[in-house]
Amino acid sequence: MNNHVRRWKYEDLIDKDLKDEIILMESNPDLALDAFSMDLEFGTGGLRGILGAGTNRMNVYTVRRASFAFAKTLKKGSKIAIAYDSRIKSDLFAKEAARVFANMGIFVYLYNQVSPTPLLSYTVRHLNCDGGIVITASHNPSEYNGYKVYDNEGCQIGPKKAEEILDEIKNIDVFYKHGDELSFEQCLEFGYITYIGQNIIDSFLKVVTNEVFLKEERTLKLVYTPLHGSGYECVSQGFDLCGFKNVQYVKEQIKPDGNFPTAKYPNPEVKEALILGIRDLEASCSDILIATDPDCDRAAVAVLHKDEVKILNGNEIGILLLDYICHIRSELGILPQNPLAIKTIVTTELAKSICKKYGVQLIEVLTGFKFIGEQIAILEENGREKDFIFAFEESCGYLSGTYVRDKDAVNASLLIADMADYYKKKGMSLYDKLEKIYKEHGYLFTYLGNYEYKGLEGLDKMKSIMKNLRASSLLTKDYLNNTDHLKADVLEFNIEDKGIAIVRPSGTEPKIKVYYSSQAKDSLKSKSKLSELVTYFEKMIE
Repeated sequence: MNNHVRRWKYEDLIDKDLKDEIILMESNPDLALDAFSMDLEFGTGGLRGILGAGTNRMNVYTVRRASFAFAKTLKKGSKIAIAYDSRIKSDLFAKEAARVFANMGIFVYLYNQVSPTPLLSYTVRHLNCDGGIVITASHNPSEYNGYKVYDNEGCQIGPKKAEEILDEIKNIDVFYKHGDELSFEQCLEFGYITYIGQNIIDSFLKVVTNEVFLKEERTLKLVYTPLHGSGYECVSQGFDLCGFKNVQYVKEQIKPDGNFPTAKYPNPEVKEALILGIRDLEASCSDILIATDPDCDRAAVAVLHKDEVKILNGNEIGILLLDYICHIRSELGILPQNPLAIKTIVTTELAKSICKKYGVQLIEVLTGFKFIGEQIAILEENGREKDFIFAFEESCGYLSGTYVRDKDAVNASLLIADMADYYKKKGMSLYDKLEKIYKEHGYLFTYLGNYEYKGLEGLDKMKSIMKNLRASSLLTKDYLNNTDHLKADVLEFNIEDKGIAIVRPSGTEPKIKVYYSSQAKDSLKSKSKLSELVTYFEKMIE
């Protein structure tokens, strides 16, 4: 590792923070082990890793190398859109990526402020770009950042494109030099980089607000937090355009801040991230709290129900929205003749029962919204895009329109508020409505187990666990044996009398994720079965 450290020490580093870190590594070689143990992995989610010096870290050099590789897969004269969220160094990474593309003969449209990920997907499509990038690490802690890559459809790239870029990365030195490069300012001056204007944001908001159903006066009282991320501008404008006047914003979390000072783990699925929002929900006696993650592609909900706070999980929000969209479209006479919805294989099975009730075709895809985006693209190619009514995944990702190819928390926030307002006028909270859905379709409760394995030893442990699980007599389905679009490193276990456990290694974090679900005719029985299932299965992966 000393050779790597020595080389980085004598480079004229763009980011001077890296120089300080390298000096620390000289006196403490253990710090360099993980930083230089491998290259940061590039997959269908692009890059994601801890910020810092080294080839296994997120820094301007790993960002530049990925950008150079992506640019080499595009034709000269192509167009690309770039956005970034509030994370540490996101703006620096976005500008460096833009400079690389510009110097490679690719025209760049760049947001000059923190922007939601779905806005980037929309921009790629709206400006007929050949690809896009968002600098974000989604809901990871503050020490992380990432690099999401999008295709010309505004969808996250698939395995084939990722492999093409990875092949290019392998042949590029981390400190590559591309001739006499123009500076960022020169690229702006010569028109190779253009800042994206408010008109695109306004266009996006017009399309998103058209997805809302109700037009009458609003009675809903709500609290919203962007968790220090990129959601505030678009979501607040959306609320205003949709007539929601009684909105309180969590003041400590409005300003974008990649340190996430009030939410150490800015994941809206985690209760700890919602503490301030719940505080304001209770203090203001509002009906609902909506929270979006740092890049504003996922939304979470808490409801004030009979003076008690109820946090809804992603599956529960999803079935509420699915049922609402089917119901309100039927009520308004705008349900398509051949309606279609999409969910991932790890998302609640209650969606099947709801779709059956309303005569909606349900397509299942692999985990990851890019697979939902691919299905929407296929619908569009076949002239069926108007049949699409909703898609969701258990990790709080939702979409009701075809204007983007990714989950959209701006869209979700407005739809959730629209739905809550509709039921409030009927004397119900969202929790009341959820209970009615459970009574009609059965109580199916879910739990996501996140099992973390850090470092190189952790990777070996994950591989060993997956190997042992594949050898288990309890295995009911190995998705690697599939020959269709559902082929993946995913295992399904149907544990008799307890429920279903679906296992997959995370593609973005050193974790194995297990999606547990148990169903029964009453709430207590379902919860009891779920608890037994988790206890039983965790012994299998010890």
